[in-house]
Amino acid sequence: MINPFFINKGPFKIKDLLNLSGVDYLDDISKNIEILDIRDLVVADKHDITFFHSKRYESLASKTKASFCITNKNLAHILPNNCTAIIVKNVLVDIAKITKIFYPKSVTDDFDLDVSDISKLSLGKNIKYGKNVLVGKNVQFGKKCLIGHNSIIESNVIIGNNCSIGSNVIIRNTIIENNVSILDGCVIGKKGFGFFPHNEQNFRYPHIGMVIIKDNCEIGCGSTIDRGSLSNTIIGKNTFLDNQVHIAHNNKIGNNCIIAGQVGFAGSSTLGNNVIIGGQAGISGHLNIGNNIQIGGGSGVIKDIQDNTKVMGYPAKNLKNFIKDNK
Repeated sequence: MINPFFINKGPFKIKDLLNLSGVDYLDDISKNIEILDIRDLVVADKHDITFFHSKRYESLASKTKASFCITNKNLAHILPNNCTAIIVKNVLVDIAKITKIFYPKSVTDDFDLDVSDISKLSLGKNIKYGKNVLVGKNVQFGKKCLIGHNSIIESNVIIGNNCSIGSNVIIRNTIIENNVSILDGCVIGKKGFGFFPHNEQNFRYPHIGMVIIKDNCEIGCGSTIDRGSLSNTIIGKNTFLDNQVHIAHNNKIGNNCIIAGQVGFAGSSTLGNNVIIGGQAGISGHLNIGNNIQIGGGSGVIKDIQDNTKVMGYPAKNLKNFIKDNK
């Protein structure tokens, strides 16, 4: 499930999408094929267009069901026969242009004009709230929820049962399941830090994903969780984030994880279950971190980590080797 809250303006003919990139070499029949959506390699089907920009995703690209894929000449041969390669010079810039056509409102994150004072809404007796709480359209609350002072629940948010939202919190484009605590000062569901320098400009990438926070999680004070770009940012069950943690777009955090203060995640990494990360560690983008991992405070993780491993240092290495090298 991608973000159900952004409106898809499709379908579009493939020829019209490719005109954005200056591509004009498909046969006359293919040019008139209608594309319903832009989706990632995993969830795309025969009615969609996708993109493939790094060999790291070779296994996913070789199995994609998309009919068309924006890619470069060095990767095109990896795509299956059902998928027509669209060769461009800058994959990420061109796919950003196409995404913006399908979802024009996903580029900017201006404040929500459609919010109302919660005291004027009929939300039942199961919600207790502080002063100056604002709520947007298409917001759903479960039973026995608490919302602190000066918090804003913008349009398109679902909050489950027994959830506690602190003061000075902003939430948008997010699904929060049951028994979740969002502490003071958090910002959840804003667009990620996705842009590409191009022709002396920073070309903003649309973020059409959302944030999903599973049951029994706690998000510490001042933490920020960005929504996904073409997939979702997910926090697994019973995962606790300390204060001032940043989770960038598309990250998938597993169950029963403990992440200490000031840890930062770049985009599109995956953490397994039972991962413990010490304070001020940094996790680079597009990594696979296994299950039952311990990462020491202040570490810099720049490579994948296999299951049942303890690492520390920069670059992060096996804990035994780190201790040996720093005697």
